[in-house]
Amino acid sequence: MGNLPAGFEVTALAQANFGACLVAPPDASADTIIAALERHDDAVLDCFYRHHGFLLLRGMTAISTDPALLVRLSKLFGNDVEDYTETGTPPENLQPGFPEILLVSNIPPARPRVPARPQPPLTADGDLPVQFPHRRGWHTDQSYRRPPPDISLFYCEKAAPADQAQTLYADGIAAYAALPAALKKQIADLQGLHVAPGKGRAEFAVRAGETPQPLGPLEQPQRQPVVRHHPVTGVPALYLCEAGQMDWIDGPFPTMETGPDGAGATLLYRLMTHYTAPEFTYVHEWSEGDLVIYDNRSMIHAATWYDADVVQRRMWRTTVRGNPGELYAGEAASWRAE
Repeated sequence: MGNLPAGFEVTALAQANFGACLVAPPDASADTIIAALERHDDAVLDCFYRHHGFLLLRGMTAISTDPALLVRLSKLFGNDVEDYTETGTPPENLQPGFPEILLVSNIPPARPRVPARPQPPLTADGDLPVQFPHRRGWHTDQSYRRPPPDISLFYCEKAAPADQAQTLYADGIAAYAALPAALKKQIADLQGLHVAPGKGRAEFAVRAGETPQPLGPLEQPQRQPVVRHHPVTGVPALYLCEAGQMDWIDGPFPTMETGPDGAGATLLYRLMTHYTAPEFTYVHEWSEGDLVIYDNRSMIHAATWYDADVVQRRMWRTTVRGNPGELYAGEAASWRAE
């Protein structure tokens, strides 16, 4: 396992029962930090998995002027850093010169993707809505592909005000462990049907009577296990998304009654409400230079609203692959033409 680099400390996240903040020595540059982590990669990965696949690094502002640093750090967590040009991502949503870096921003030329504000915008106690179904948009990155990705790195170049544009994270390991035994048995071999958003197969689209879009051979819905055993730790976790990234025509669970009012929908709502309960969630308020590393195999996340008419925000994301587990062994990538 080894030890973390000298001078590095691990501290708990505020208001979270999972994850950790990896604190570098004061005044260490981003390049120095990354070089130290590379030399102690086993210890860094061990720390990441011990904390359920969530690490926060602060003060990494040098990445904004040297994007190669983010790509370099990403390679510590997976041997295949996604090239977003292979997935049809518009070039204006990519960092110039770095096809591995997706821009999530409302700053032109990027195409904005601003989440809707919940209704009501606050809970009865005046708090930020977190739990499904009051909070919508919970998902794990690219679950509509097989094999799905391993880990994402999310970096803040330009932050919104502290009370807007938070990112919410939920711990699938702890959420699964807390399920009643009977429910664990019910979902042990269950598969969910995942599909890319915007195809007319999400819950709201089906309820609105939208005509589903024709799906090409590289866009077909993909079955994924609802209980996924982590390929590194072997620990089981919930693996599913809510309404926007599940197929509500032939799913969300193909072996159960389908459609938005079927038994499968009822089960999905029950699981997602449990998964996003306060004891399993963490709200991250972004500061410029923050870098969050999260495991898509055992965690979901959701973006929150911000006032895009007056606020500018720019985030960067990389996604790494390489270890989806035995379930996917030998599979060709569903989104790449062979």
